[in-house]
Amino acid sequence: MATSQADSAAAAPILDVRGLQTHFFTRNGVVKAVDGVDLTLKPGEILGLVGESGSGKSITGFSLIGLLDPPGRVVGGEINFDGHDLRHATQDQLRDVRGRDIAMIFQDPMMTLNPVLRVDTQMIEAIQAHRKVSRDEARNRARDVLTMVGIASPDERLRSYPHQFSGGMRQRVAIAIALLNSPRLIIADEPTTALDVTIQGQILYEVQKLCKETGTALIWITHDLAVVSGLADRVSVMYAGRIVETGSTADVIGHPQHPYTHGLIDSIPRPETRGAPLAQIPGMTPSLLNLPEGCAFRTRCPRATEVCTKDPQPVEIRPAQWVRCWHAGEPDPK
Repeated sequence: MATSQADSAAAAPILDVRGLQTHFFTRNGVVKAVDGVDLTLKPGEILGLVGESGSGKSITGFSLIGLLDPPGRVVGGEINFDGHDLRHATQDQLRDVRGRDIAMIFQDPMMTLNPVLRVDTQMIEAIQAHRKVSRDEARNRARDVLTMVGIASPDERLRSYPHQFSGGMRQRVAIAIALLNSPRLIIADEPTTALDVTIQGQILYEVQKLCKETGTALIWITHDLAVVSGLADRVSVMYAGRIVETGSTADVIGHPQHPYTHGLIDSIPRPETRGAPLAQIPGMTPSLLNLPEGCAFRTRCPRATEVCTKDPQPVEIRPAQWVRCWHAGEPDPK
């Protein structure tokens, strides 16, 4: 089975995104929240999508499954899922795909849970919407998945309402709902932020196990490089709506080439920096309404020179490690 999954992974990606552009048309102008993003994901692979708040990570996830609200709109690119371009899918087709083939775990669990319905009602409906099974079978599946995400007394919890759960418990229920139908792709938008470290570790273990055993692909959206380093197979670093560096986790974490990636890694607390001020990236993320010419990071970058006023193109610095920077791999001036 492992061999067949490896063969399928080598044959074709489950998700192939090319030149994705998502713009928000506001009174003050056009916000280019996602500006030419490329992503490729194979069955069973875990991709970490990393960046500061406002970099476009969540909007990328929403764009992939058609969950954008006006004034946001996908204006360019291709979203090929299992050989079909989701950009041209009807709303009925997208509804059929969402929850069955592609599931999303939101950062706020109340975007998933209906406050006036019991948990069992919501989970059973989520199963029966895509699979022809009895109510008892659906309930058994719901109970098993609640156990998987670390919820004790699952039978009792199934009869509860969302307001009877703590924030962390609600998030675990939301994660369980995403896992119900064993989707082929899961998009997780910082799903463990509200969870304690023990439960976070349990969720990460179960997610890795799911991907390995079933071939489910996963996009893990986060700002936490520490989580990504132990979870993801590959990492894509996002800044101001663009992927600025992508490659294997070992290469990106161990040999970062873009100065922004360097800054993110340097800001992580380490045992040897205990008691010392944490390094930080100077300045703030620029407004997407008024981006600087050329490289969007140049106003905060220690390597910036005159050439950075021109738009850099992705360059393969190491095998399968791509960087969008004029000075990739250069040391920062002291």
